[in-house]
Amino acid sequence: LEKALAELKAGAVDSLVDRELILTEFRKIGGTIKAQYVEDDVNGIVRENFGGDRTAFVTELAKSGMTLKKFRDLREKMIIVQVMRGRYAAEQSPPTPVEVREFYEKNIDKYRDKDMIKISTISVPKFTGDANATQDSQLRLAKDLRAKIVAGGDFKSTAKTYSQDSRSEDGGEWPWMERTQMKKSIADAAFAVKEGGVSQVIEDEAAYIIIAVDAKKLGTPEPLEKVRADIERMIRTEKSKAALDGWLESLRRKANIKRYDKKL
Repeated sequence: LEKALAELKAGAVDSLVDRELILTEFRKIGGTIKAQYVEDDVNGIVRENFGGDRTAFVTELAKSGMTLKKFRDLREKMIIVQVMRGRYAAEQSPPTPVEVREFYEKNIDKYRDKDMIKISTISVPKFTGDANATQDSQLRLAKDLRAKIVAGGDFKSTAKTYSQDSRSEDGGEWPWMERTQMKKSIADAAFAVKEGGVSQVIEDEAAYIIIAVDAKKLGTPEPLEKVRADIERMIRTEKSKAALDGWLESLRRKANIKRYDKKL
């Protein structure tokens, strides 16, 4: 939880920094936003969220300590940021046939239907209730078990002895499953392993998992022409994001940014 909160805080700070950098760049190029654009934006919020009742809108602002002027200023900044982001994200060349083909082949698993797999698992719980068992010691146990299996140890007997999931009594063996029936992180890890192979130790929410891939049946992918439009859209999105990220990084390099971490 502390890690997640720290990441959330860092992301929020980065977003605020980027916003100020964009606003500064807007002023440098002499950009302006017509007051009517901002007023139309505010009127739209009043209409959609307060049924056109401006008094109710202002009252709600006051409850949060916000004046109408401050709200207009905030919306103006948001409009500027959206316009500037859109400007740099939009100026991209269209996807080429080669780019489309490469994307299709790289992500072919996304376009196959009815991918099937048969796996066996060993699940080593992170938390056992034993005061002497830590997450680190459980991870070491999982890695040791995998090393023994890779060296020729029997997967089924190891699963029966150490695994703590619903398939342990069956030696970790699962029935045939479709990819869509599986948790995405587990499916991705399993399908990345060759038949007869064993995965690395996978960290799940509550356990460290080892997957043995017993067999696969890959479905037939949809033809490229059927998914071309979707692929082109995704490539354009990736290009736009890359261009926007590059532009923001250039603004960060040119700026003098100081961070003050204050412990509460």
